[in-house]
Amino acid sequence: MARKNDLKALRNILGEAHDLLRTTTLPEQRAERAYELLTAALHLADNLLEVSPAATLGAKGGKATAKRGPDYFRQLAAKRKTFKGGRPSKKTPLN
Repeated sequence: MARKNDLKALRNILGEAHDLLRTTTLPEQRAERAYELLTAALHLADNLLEVSPAATLGAKGGKATAKRGPDYFRQLAAKRKTFKGGRPSKKTPLN
């Protein structure tokens, strides 16, 4: 996970490139397109600095578990009791 200082540094780099392209003219409107892309990147960087990605993911926790229901976990517990944590042993023929 990126640290907040890393995101700030990335945002500063994008901001500097954004300012440079604002005054540059290139053939085939390349500078304008790069300026648009950097504008979008700046908005994304600002959003990442405002909202913690871990907090967003943490809010989703437990939903997949709730969909499975208690029967699923009963089956898992029964399998653990039957196999005792591993593969069943092979039956070797007696000679």
